[in-house]
Amino acid sequence: MKRKTLLTKTLDKIEQAGNALPHPTTIFIILIAVVIVASAICAALGVSVTYDGYDQATGQIVEMQVTAVSLLSAEGIRHMFTSIIPNFTGFYSLGPVFMIILCVAVAEGTGLLTALLKRVTEVTPKKWVTAMIVFLGVISNVASSTGYVVLVPLGAIIFMGFKRHPIAGLAAAFAGVSGGWSANLLIGTNDPMFAGISTQAANILDPNYLVQPTANWYFMIASTFLIVILGTLVTEKIVEPRLGAYEKFDLHEIEKITDLEKRGMRWAGIALLAYIILIALLVVPPNGILRNPETNGILVSPFMNSIIPIMAFFFLVPGIFYGIGSKVIKNDKDVIELMTKGITSITGFLVLVFFGGQFINFFDYSKLGTIISVNGAQFLQNTGFVGLPLIIAFIILTSLINIIIAVDSAKWVLMAPIFVPMFMQIGLSPELTQLVFRIGDSCTNVIAPLMPFFALIVAFCQKYDKKAGVGTLVTTMLPYSIAFLIGWTILFVIWYLVGLPIGPGSPLFYTF
Repeated sequence: MKRKTLLTKTLDKIEQAGNALPHPTTIFIILIAVVIVASAICAALGVSVTYDGYDQATGQIVEMQVTAVSLLSAEGIRHMFTSIIPNFTGFYSLGPVFMIILCVAVAEGTGLLTALLKRVTEVTPKKWVTAMIVFLGVISNVASSTGYVVLVPLGAIIFMGFKRHPIAGLAAAFAGVSGGWSANLLIGTNDPMFAGISTQAANILDPNYLVQPTANWYFMIASTFLIVILGTLVTEKIVEPRLGAYEKFDLHEIEKITDLEKRGMRWAGIALLAYIILIALLVVPPNGILRNPETNGILVSPFMNSIIPIMAFFFLVPGIFYGIGSKVIKNDKDVIELMTKGITSITGFLVLVFFGGQFINFFDYSKLGTIISVNGAQFLQNTGFVGLPLIIAFIILTSLINIIIAVDSAKWVLMAPIFVPMFMQIGLSPELTQLVFRIGDSCTNVIAPLMPFFALIVAFCQKYDKKAGVGTLVTTMLPYSIAFLIGWTILFVIWYLVGLPIGPGSPLFYTF
């Protein structure tokens, strides 16, 4: 029996500890109970805080005093009972995520996304294969979990077709899909979700603050190229040489695109072109309908406010026509069935949102979030641990937490009400706080055994190496995690020092 290395033993302990934790939803139920009890104790002790805050009535910055409110008082109990449904239905990201899933499910269910991946790999020169796989991995996360199920095994098959080790191709795809989770050229299903959570956290201090789904878009675009470069270098210089030779190439070949798939892609291309022309006609002219009716601007306009449905239809329109062209869709019932099937993929998210929404609302009502964030900000200001040192420390903290709590939405629902207001108090915008969280969260996805798709990737590995396990995958992916953490942090530091906006209308700094 092969002796376990120190790394494998350590990872085994981490996995055991992580498996011992309750389900993320259960954690929020426990936290709700903690907030209820803590609010009663703090209210009884008269815990309060004074700070300079936004007065919604006057629109001015005034000195404000906040005292803890008990959820076990008569008024607090009435609030809890009457707000349960609104806490769920009013959750900001619920609608956007629902709509994007409806549309992406059609593009995925008809086979359009799979056909596109196969077509791109067919025309890619050998020297660009690794970069293309990592790039497709990054882009695929716009369709949520599609990349895990489709691209990761396809990456192994593509490498086999080029007489390269399949696990190296699998690792490259996994690095792009999961390690590059917060990079993309497009807005994906996660962006409105994060924006909604960040908005509700920011509203603890500023009731009118709104974080747009495009809040981190500029940085995400730049990050796409960074992840592709780093992922390619790690694959070709570290991972592939370490894996060595692979002999069973005759057992696999890349599946070719069928004639029906080619026909569907032609239909999808024509439909997409027509859709793009329609949107251009609504936006490009100086008096375009989707421009700001008062200023004719684009940055603050109906176009930006409707970016989620516009991006959603970017998948729906070609998805429908691909299905018709490839004869996957025969009538309207097929489209509805695909949408229904897609919605089932977010049932866990809906359950999480229900309890997470209660936690955020109760936490906000109790004023504990404001008290903790103000005291935390004052402590940081007194110690001088602010600015870049604080941001880098937060990135590292998030990356470590991610190994144990691998569900990104669960972590952000938990962390946002604390850190967003806290960072606002020291002059950092909610958009920036959200961004640095996403950097730390993405970097260690590929080495987090509790990440929902980790077991699936291990199974893919075992197809080519029956002895492969959690330790094998973590060891293979660790170089990516380290490279992404260092490279992404350096990119952010440069971005921060230059003072570039991280998204349309998204500043680095916050002022009351």
